[in-house]
Amino acid sequence: MYSDPISEMTTKLYNAQQARKPDVTINYSNLKENVLKILKDKGFINDYSIEVHSGSSQLKQIHVSLKYTSDRTPVIQGIKRVSKPSKRVYQSVEDIRPIMNGFAVGILSTSKGIMTDKEAKKENIGGEFLLYIW
Repeated sequence: MYSDPISEMTTKLYNAQQARKPDVTINYSNLKENVLKILKDKGFINDYSIEVHSGSSQLKQIHVSLKYTSDRTPVIQGIKRVSKPSKRVYQSVEDIRPIMNGFAVGILSTSKGIMTDKEAKKENIGGEFLLYIW
């Protein structure tokens, strides 16, 4: 059990891409699945699938297919965790600004679900600022 499952997921994604691995497997949670859905929609990963391993515990895992450019450069150049279990970071809709001049994608947990910073601004809603990725 990890104390910060989002950091565990982002670290596995980043490290696997830096090692030029074709895919990576992470433990399942609804939050991780929603974050991966955004990463797929924004073109940071190829795809992901949920695998259920039979047995006594019915362990679920997410198999993530990583994405590279034509010269095998990782698409994910960096991931920064903003809100942590030790220090939560919340942003109101007025405080949401483009990150890295709009080059990075921010991911927020709002009352309407997990969404990007641009979607949250459009929905006129703030929330917990989970991470940003470029």
